[in-house]
Amino acid sequence: MILDVLKEKIVEILNVDANEITEETTFIGDLCADSLDVYQIILGVESALDISLDGEDVEQISNVGEAVLLIEKVMERKK
Repeated sequence: MILDVLKEKIVEILNVDANEITEETTFIGDLCADSLDVYQIILGVESALDISLDGEDVEQISNVGEAVLLIEKVMERKK
C-alpha cells in the first residue's frame, strides 16, 4: 500500500511510468528529480496517509525503498 501511494505521487509529480519505479529506483539519479520534486512527493504522501515526516529524515532518503521504510516507521509510531 505504501509503495503504491508513493508511486502514485511520483508519477503525478514527475510524469514517469509507474512500471519503471522499483524500491531500488533513486530519486535524483533514476528519476531525475530535484530537491523540490522530492519535497512535493513527500508532501503528497504525507497528505494521502495523514502522517508527518521529519525533514532531517527525508533529506537522508536516496531511493524509493528508503522512503517506504521511513514511511512505515512513522506509521508504526502513529498506531
